[in-house]
Amino acid sequence: MRIVVKFEAEKGYLEVPVHYNHLLQGLIYRNLHEGLSTWIHDQGFFYGKRRFKMFTFSRLFGSKMRKVGKKLVFQNPVYFKIGSMKGDILESFALHLIKKGEVLINRQKCRFTAVEVELPLEGDGEILLKAISPITVYSTLKAPSGGKKTYFYTPWEKEFADQIKENLIRKAVSLYGKAPSAAWEDFLFEPHRVSTARNFSIINFKGTWIKGWTGIYRVRIPKPYFEIAYNAGVGAKNSQGFGMLEVWGK
Repeated sequence: MRIVVKFEAEKGYLEVPVHYNHLLQGLIYRNLHEGLSTWIHDQGFFYGKRRFKMFTFSRLFGSKMRKVGKKLVFQNPVYFKIGSMKGDILESFALHLIKKGEVLINRQKCRFTAVEVELPLEGDGEILLKAISPITVYSTLKAPSGGKKTYFYTPWEKEFADQIKENLIRKAVSLYGKAPSAAWEDFLFEPHRVSTARNFSIINFKGTWIKGWTGIYRVRIPKPYFEIAYNAGVGAKNSQGFGMLEVWGK
């Protein structure tokens, strides 16, 4: 399930820092039923030592956007998308926004104007998908000094697609208790229109630097797993605003 959340800033535009993912994540958690918010934040869906929150969200969009110093300025109307494999997350979020009528984003009053439910997408066969929040895929490696370092993969490395696949399997197991059977020999996740100049992002999330990639990808994901990819995101750190996709074309 996916929804589009639309709002208007009181002064006609919304100013946020360049690295604003934490603001949207905080907005989501603050506008959920308390018990649900606590469960998602503290527990979620387990796979071994990993925990999945099973939601993701896009970047902000406005009628116009410009960068002013270390800030981004979005002209009204402003919106973002949020998706989840757990429908009550989106229902609770939407109901809280409707009840409140307005919220604070970066200490600016914003009037909630609409919520739109997107139609489900089957995703059969090959499809072009656009990343509307950066996809991040990484491994924690042992450094020569004996410590650990994080290596972020690029879309042109084999491990990028391999880890997206393995991540989807882990999410499925955490949701359903086992991995649904699928024809993985047909799996495809490759860059179609991706460039370092336009699509590479380095985002600071609460003091941690994360590398990710937007752009357009040619994708073929087995049906049982496409729903997870489309609603909960691909790659890592989805609940921090990474890995959300939308349809670009065939």
